[in-house]
Amino acid sequence: MIHALRDLGIQISWKEGDLAILGGASQVQCRTREIFVANSGTTIRFLASMLAALGGEYQLDGIARMRQRPIGDLVDALNELGANVTCGENRCPPVNIDSEGFTANSCSIRGDISSQYLSGLLMAGPAASSEIRISVVGELVSVPYIDITLAVMDSFGVEVHHDNYRDFVIPQDALYTPADYPIEPDASAASYFFAVAAITGGTVTVQGLSQDAIQGDLKFCDCLAQMGCHVEYDTDSVTVTGGPLRGIDVDMNEISDTVPTLGVVALFAEGPTNIRNVEHVRHKETDRITDLARELTKLGARIEERQDGFQLFPGQLQGASIDTYNDHRMAMSFAVAGLMIEDVVINDPRCCEKTYPKFFVDLQNLLG
Repeated sequence: MIHALRDLGIQISWKEGDLAILGGASQVQCRTREIFVANSGTTIRFLASMLAALGGEYQLDGIARMRQRPIGDLVDALNELGANVTCGENRCPPVNIDSEGFTANSCSIRGDISSQYLSGLLMAGPAASSEIRISVVGELVSVPYIDITLAVMDSFGVEVHHDNYRDFVIPQDALYTPADYPIEPDASAASYFFAVAAITGGTVTVQGLSQDAIQGDLKFCDCLAQMGCHVEYDTDSVTVTGGPLRGIDVDMNEISDTVPTLGVVALFAEGPTNIRNVEHVRHKETDRITDLARELTKLGARIEERQDGFQLFPGQLQGASIDTYNDHRMAMSFAVAGLMIEDVVINDPRCCEKTYPKFFVDLQNLLG
């Protein structure tokens, strides 16, 4: 994302660990640009909305897997708003934008593939010259991420009104204002260390998070509590202590990024674990149902796969070479399993660099 914004002419710099951004529509100097997003779904969805709202000619593309990740519903919504946007015949990237900005004031968007479609539209809305109305069609997945989007927009001066997450209104006079914004530690990244405590019976404390965090993925700790862990919340930290684990039945729709983590924890539980209502994770960096099931089976589990999830039955654990499918969450989750199972090999661990370049360093430091 930083590389893409710099390519557009926006000034971004690091200042003693803080990120300084000189923002504003006027800072986008390049109105014709090809932008490479690698395998970052977040980047292509947010940039497609932003650039369609600002206007110009752009092509957004990525690696081969990105050309398999759906974006057609977002393209449809941007066209409803008056932009001229196209994508590949399979309704996946590349995305081509030839826009003069949003010339209409309403659109609809499916909510069951990715909440990031809606987040992108919401964040781009204030660039329009009129009130923008967005209607969600069908189930909205990962609602806590919409709460994050709304909270961040509010911190920068834009209040969005919505009717129970069905219809969203961005006022005509909405205007972003500069702000200093503290970023919470990544709750989904923290899930791997909470999982370490769960499977080893040890204790891990993550600083900077609390029960009041805006990130829904902290509810992963609720899953661990149901499985038998002790979870303690302080004003600026969360501590998980492992215990004898038992399988659970859980709807992970709102915390779907932690599905691989819980799948690995379930290997060490007594009884089956059923993970459901997460069909949308099939469209992530990899198919996080089929591919996750394949790798869990290598370690000795029996998996009953469904379209919306799977049920895991623990078995005799064994080492295996784990394929990561260029998916950072697969690599980090199965690294946790390797703490308790001998001879686990993580193939292509560098895929973690996408979101957590120092993961294995931090894991090593945690283990002493």
